[in-house]
Amino acid sequence: MSVQQKSVDTIRIISAEAIQKANSGHPGICMGAAPIGYELFSDFLKFSYKNPKWDNRDRFVLSAGHGSMLLYSLLHLFGFNLTMEDIKNFRQFGSKTPGHPEYGHTEGVETSTGPLGQGIANAVGMALAEAHLAARFNRPDYPVVDHFTYCICGDGCLEEGISYEACSFAGTQKLGKLILLYDRNNISIEGKIQTTFAEDIPTRFAGQGWQVLRVDDANNLLTLRAAIKKAQSDLTRPTIIICNSVIGYGSPQAGTADVHGSPLGAENLAKAKEFFGWTEEPFTVPADVKAHCLAIAEEKLSDEEAWNELFSRYEAAFPNLAAQYKAFMNGVNPDFKKIEGLFDSSAPEATRISGGKVLNKIAAVMPNILSGSADLSPSTKTDLKGEGYMSPENRTGRNIHFGIREHAMAAICNGIQLHGGLQAVCSTFFTFTDYMKAGIRMSALMNIPVIFVLTHDSIGVGEDGPTHEPVEQLISLRATPGVKVFRPCDERETAAAYISALTQSSPTAIVLSRQNLPQYPGTGLKALLGGYVLSDCQGTPDVILIASGSEVELCMEAKDILAAKGVKARVVSMPSMEEFEKQTAEYKESVLPRNVKARVCVEAASPYSWYKYCGDCGEMVAMTTFGASGPAKQLFEHFGFTKENVAEKAELSIKKAEEEKAMYAAASDKKSK
Repeated sequence: MSVQQKSVDTIRIISAEAIQKANSGHPGICMGAAPIGYELFSDFLKFSYKNPKWDNRDRFVLSAGHGSMLLYSLLHLFGFNLTMEDIKNFRQFGSKTPGHPEYGHTEGVETSTGPLGQGIANAVGMALAEAHLAARFNRPDYPVVDHFTYCICGDGCLEEGISYEACSFAGTQKLGKLILLYDRNNISIEGKIQTTFAEDIPTRFAGQGWQVLRVDDANNLLTLRAAIKKAQSDLTRPTIIICNSVIGYGSPQAGTADVHGSPLGAENLAKAKEFFGWTEEPFTVPADVKAHCLAIAEEKLSDEEAWNELFSRYEAAFPNLAAQYKAFMNGVNPDFKKIEGLFDSSAPEATRISGGKVLNKIAAVMPNILSGSADLSPSTKTDLKGEGYMSPENRTGRNIHFGIREHAMAAICNGIQLHGGLQAVCSTFFTFTDYMKAGIRMSALMNIPVIFVLTHDSIGVGEDGPTHEPVEQLISLRATPGVKVFRPCDERETAAAYISALTQSSPTAIVLSRQNLPQYPGTGLKALLGGYVLSDCQGTPDVILIASGSEVELCMEAKDILAAKGVKARVVSMPSMEEFEKQTAEYKESVLPRNVKARVCVEAASPYSWYKYCGDCGEMVAMTTFGASGPAKQLFEHFGFTKENVAEKAELSIKKAEEEKAMYAAASDKKSK
């Protein structure tokens, strides 16, 4: 037996042992796709186990994330910081080997995968980033950005709609350095895949503009190698290599659903070892395999050394370009306070328009920003003026036509961000975040600062009706850990939203209005605190009016109505609850003092995120139903979003607070007697 074949079998056995010890996991793909993983790592992938974040490494994505032990076995064999003890602790709390790969947790993992299809779209984003950066920085004889993106997927990934969206986009963009290896084992959890997935995959991908290659037997390393070489030779289009494999190869359950998502069991593991002629002690890598794989890993270090030498020559020949490259890769951090006109505002306008102005001012000093939309940039106003659109003919374009592919757009932007060197911004109508929620959630899980610009944020959409009027989306995003939601009330708060998004590591949803809103002199950098007093009264307020976005205007107008009645009101703008909750207890008390029980919370969306600020005596002006079709002004009136109603709710809340105070006073008097 060759050491190459022995290495493949080592991956199979080590993976199966780890899954058996954990009594949890998916051995089928690990055993069936082991030759694919080995061939990539041994003969093709550029990587540095000593510097896993080396800029010009090839990117590898395991889209079929349930096969995580396949990746962990490969990382262990090829020198990454993943020990056999880590392997033994597979799926255990706090281990480096969680059930699905987690970005930032395990060295060598390029992206978190598990929700099927997400990884394919991430890989598309990485390939797009590579193409853009190469066009920006490469010069003749100086290919400082020059790498492939490889992705292993399974049947399930290709069943998911996101894969169709992402692969259609990749074909349109002709991403020739993207190579998708399809582990075609024809088995799902429920049995034979043909019952649910009888699609002609070669025809599908050919129709999407991909090169289609086939490997009849994934166990044939020579055929795999030849196919990958052929894929690399055609840079005019992405390539899918359809690799026919046997799920759970070598085990008694091979080719069946039984081996998909359950450990082999002690008896079947023993029989698998017998099949492979395996005589090693459990969790042992044969000495010749260890030496073989580490020798390959050592040899690959020369790729980084050669690149470092290339970059030194590049830096001497193009010092300004090299400096800009370093700035891109290390993060472009301008002084936002010095951006001319960033906080200028005057006439009433929709925050979507304000957002477009702000984004363009920032993009002028942050050349690493890429912005795209799901076919809605004329409405979302997120196009970067004069920067062109990315295409096969213009890789330097900073705008991206994602097409009507919201789900893929979010995940592709995750891939762009993960690649490094670029800041991804994408936009659509707020209601369509339902299509992209999985991608936003993955942004949050990975703690990467993708910016999601979400316009047409309420029933203010008007005539488009309830299908286009977001109601529950704000609470959905606010309920997602790690997502920062910023709903500004004017242009200066919108500028603060972008500053907040660009100075933190978490993803940010910037939620913007369709309708015109007034500009307030008291807004601006204060909005970075998440919530602040926009308009106050003399002394202790009788009531606090709290709102975000367009509804701040109603609170300001209601304050005037209340003042005419001798009622003292404070208006608090709350553009970001997440940022407000980060502030000190003292600051939060200064904005929302506990002794002021009378409060009104106003937002043209679901009320559920406001109860903590409203209190027992507070009142709510919010949406408890879907919207309707009609002029925006009429809809706001119909659903109670008027200054008069806010003022009435304020008086009702004051009454409730007074009644509560009297009740407690009476109870106290009774107790003292």
